[in-house]
Amino acid sequence: MFSRKKQPPIKSLVAQGTKIEGNVHFAEGMRIDGDVVGDIRAAADQPSILVISETARVEGAMHADHVIINGQVLGPVHAGELLELQPKAQITGNVHYKALEMHQGAVIAGQLIPTAVLVEEKPPLKLASNSQ
Repeated sequence: MFSRKKQPPIKSLVAQGTKIEGNVHFAEGMRIDGDVVGDIRAAADQPSILVISETARVEGAMHADHVIINGQVLGPVHAGELLELQPKAQITGNVHYKALEMHQGAVIAGQLIPTAVLVEEKPPLKLASNSQ
């Protein structure tokens, strides 16, 4: 699972009072304190973290490995590894996740959709007492 100790560094910031209209693409880590109207997508070729703070508002889809939300999101959320919903999180949209951590007070108006975990096919077990 996604290790909290080996998170990528947050290199991008949308500060409080800033509004971005359009899609946002980032690498490694990003923190949103302002407003974004558009989709937010992490680069797929490396681990990523996206933090939506208490003061943030996002209208659009978001895609990252580790997503932490404590603000308002209007749109679907796709967390490839871990989704953390902090107490002031408000999501209107479907939530796709592999692992979910939800604090008391967080609100989701949409479906919770766990991503399918592929199970490796293992050969059938043969008991030693049945061998001939």
